[in-house]
This record gives sequence, C-alpha cells and structure tokens, in this order.
Amino acid sequence: MRTYADLFAVREFRNLFLANCAGIAAHTTSALALGALTYASTGSALLTALSMFGAPLAGVLGSLTLLSAADSVPPRRALTFAALLVTAGAALQAVPGLPLWARFAVIFGSAYVGSITAGARWALLTDIVPVDAYVLARATMNTSVGVMQIAGFGLAGVLLVWLSPYQVFLLALALRAVAAAVGWFGLSEHPARAAERVTVARTLRVNRELWADPGRRSLLLNLWVPGGLIVGCEALFVPYAGDRAGFLLAAAALGMLAGDVVVGRFLTAARRERLIRPLRLLLAVPYLAFVLSPPLPLAMAIALIASVGYAAALPLQERLITHSPPEARGQVLGLHGNGMLAGQAVCAALAGTVADLLSPYRAVALLAAASLAATVALTSGLRRTAPGAAPPPRDGRDTGERTTPGRATTAP
Repeated sequence: MRTYADLFAVREFRNLFLANCAGIAAHTTSALALGALTYASTGSALLTALSMFGAPLAGVLGSLTLLSAADSVPPRRALTFAALLVTAGAALQAVPGLPLWARFAVIFGSAYVGSITAGARWALLTDIVPVDAYVLARATMNTSVGVMQIAGFGLAGVLLVWLSPYQVFLLALALRAVAAAVGWFGLSEHPARAAERVTVARTLRVNRELWADPGRRSLLLNLWVPGGLIVGCEALFVPYAGDRAGFLLAAAALGMLAGDVVVGRFLTAARRERLIRPLRLLLAVPYLAFVLSPPLPLAMAIALIASVGYAAALPLQERLITHSPPEARGQVLGLHGNGMLAGQAVCAALAGTVADLLSPYRAVALLAAASLAATVALTSGLRRTAPGAAPPPRDGRDTGERTTPGRATTAP
C-alpha cells in the first residue's frame, strides 16, 4: 500500500477520512466564530486564545480518568458516541445570547468527551491498513486536517464578513451531524483491544507504565512541547491581524498540508528519519521574524514556511508505535494526542497572557524562541528510539491488559 489510490481503495479508510474532514471543518469554522465573538465582547487576547485553543486542556482530565476507553470500547461505538455529544454541543453554540461562560463550558465538555475516544481513531488506522502503511494513512489524515483548516478558516473568515457568528455556528452544526452519520454507517464493528473494563485505576496504571519507559517519555515530550509553543504563536493571529486572521490561519494550515504530503507520501522511512532535526528547527525559526511586526503578506509566508515543520511529528509517531505495546496502542496514541492538544492550550493561554502584557508580534517571537530552545534541549533524548534501538521489553506485567483472542492486526 504505497499510493493514495491503494489507501482510498479501503472502504473504512475512506469513511474515516470523510468523517474526519467534516469534523475538522466544523471545528475550524466554529473556533474562528467563537474567537471573533469573544474578542468583540471582551477585547482580551487571553480569552480569545482560550476560546480558540483552550478546550483541549480538558484532555488532561480525560487522560487521567477514562482514557482506557480507547482500547476497552469498540472503536465504532466510541467514535460515534463522541461525535453525537459534540454535535449536541455545536447546537448549543448556535443559540444567540448564550453567556460566554456557558460557551466555554460547552467547548470544554466536548473536548473532554473527545479526549477519551481520540486514541481509538488512530489505533483503528492500524487495524484497517497494514502496519507499514500507517505513516501514509496518518499523513493523509493529517492532510485532511490541513485542507479542512484552510477551507474552514478561509470560509469562516469570509462568512463572518457577511453573517453573524451564530449563523456560522449553524454551519458547524451541520458538519458535525455529517461526521457522526458517516462514522456510524461507514465503519465496521471492530472488537475492543483490551478485555478489561474502563476504569480510572486502569487508565492511571497504564499511563504510569507507558511513561516509565525513557524512550516513550522522550518521544511524547518532543511531540508535545515544541509544537505546542508554535500553536501559541498561531493563537495570537486574531489579536495580530484582526478580521484578517483567517488568512494567517489558512496559510499555516497550507504549510502543514504541504509538509504532510511530502513527508508522508514521497519520502522513504530513512529519509523521514534524516529530516526530523531540520523539520523541527524549521517549525520555530521563521516565527522569530515576527519581532519586526511583518505586514500581512509576509506574515502569511512565515506561517506557511514554518508550518511545514509540523511534518516532523510523522516519523516521531512512527517511532512511538514501534516502541509501544499493541494492546495499549489506543491509550498511548490518545495520551500523545491529549498531551499535544493540552500543551497547545497551555501555550495558547501563555501566549495570550504575554500578548496582553507586551504586544502580539513580540509575544509570537518570544514563543518561537522558547520553542527553539525546547527543540534543542529535547533532541538528545531521541537517541533512545532511533532506528536500530531495541524497543522496550514487554511481558505480562507491562500493561495489565489482555489482547482480544484472534485479533487481526490489519483489515481483512
């Protein structure tokens, strides 16, 4: 499975891709609408950043409570349940006059539900495509994120000129409903990965065992911290560019899309490995130019070029799967995703605080410098999981889980 044609010949992958597209388009349109609504009513860069990027903080709670659902609940049921609840939240956002605190409660509640099931989506990829096609499949899913962010932010930016944020919320509601329907009717029923029940104790136990391995710990930190600080830069696009922020966000999404296509589709595993370091540096260095407060066209070029660096996450995710037990794959990928999104939310809040104290363009440059420093500091830990390094030993005590008898590793 080496081409997009091979990948999209798999029916379940097509439907998972379509559901993801609809969900991301809904998220981006509603996030920009909520950000515009928040900034117009409060004038606070901090609250605006939190409204657009702060919800994943709920993922911390999800990771500490019911994250084991990613392995203990059949993925089709888990993903559909989450999609229906998020659709209900989108309906509430479309209600005019809803207090700002209630809107924040809705986005945090939706994010919590999504955080305990997100790992099921990524683990499902390893069931419906061969293991050696995971990077191509994940890159293609990431491509859907880039395309839908470009479309969502661009469309929302245009619509907000002519429509109210509440009408944009209605568009997001329709997209959420499409995502839920495609997920339920388009995916097959797969068995749960683990036989144990979903409990807080099991979630915490597996988290401790996953975190105890230095190689996995280094991978998680490298996936969480530098990119999270760059998302903090992106969280300041609304205060920096005002009603033209959608163009900056779309440029960043286009850069991420380009990086995922090139790295995921056209590079061999060896070349992906060699590009990890330069891509990680590329993610931060261009944003240092924001210290000069560049005009919008130059700022868009900076965001586009820097966002290509997000593609470094693909080979790092490939390493994470190699160095994780299959029976806890959903939880480790959920931990990766939740930690990444929570880090982004923390960095968005930090960026908003700094921007309120200084200025948006200075805050962007400061966050970029912090990301660059984190990249350099965390690089040495990646040697533990470099190609040729032995994966951590696994025995019956690693996760306390049992794999489902007869479980297939690829789609039939």
